[in-house]
Amino acid sequence: MIHPKKERTFVILKPDAIQRSLMGDIIGRIEKTGLKLVAQKLILATEEQCWTHYNKDEEWFLKKGQKIIENRQAMNMPVEKEAIEYGKDIVRALVKFMTSGPIMPMIWEGNQAVGIVKKLVGGTEPLTSDVGTLRGDYTLDSYELSNLDNRAVRNLIHCSDMTEEAAREIKIWFNDNEIINYRLIAEQILYDVNLDGMLE
Repeated sequence: MIHPKKERTFVILKPDAIQRSLMGDIIGRIEKTGLKLVAQKLILATEEQCWTHYNKDEEWFLKKGQKIIENRQAMNMPVEKEAIEYGKDIVRALVKFMTSGPIMPMIWEGNQAVGIVKKLVGGTEPLTSDVGTLRGDYTLDSYELSNLDNRAVRNLIHCSDMTEEAAREIKIWFNDNEIINYRLIAEQILYDVNLDGMLE
């Protein structure tokens, strides 16, 4: 079992975060929680990495595609393809977006890393993300606009939902030798049971 202090989560700053020069602000907000950055790089993602990352199966494509067909029918729009293809279009749009420019994958470590980052990032849709979250404070995109423009939502960041998901995603984007094990001085105030030696 991994000690809670060593829990890891995976984050990607997406092309819109890079292009809007929000890297420093976003990293700073995560750092201020006390989590430790143990890996980071600026890269161009491949389509293969993105498809592996999103990890959707036929059932997911069918379910999402059927929902799109129902929405199109409700708006008296033509249904031009099979449900599964509409479902795949969702990931195709994500892959197109994620490969459109540089991205910054990162690994953060610390107690409840997954939950802390997820709370800080906010809901998937910026329009409905809470004030105080990264998506709520730094961008204004919506599902309605992205659907109208036939593109992925530009919501700045990806973060893992669960520790198992983080472990799977980390393997896609990082080799073990790219992850640095080190101690932050701040970890003493965050984790040490006894704070002996703070006073002179």
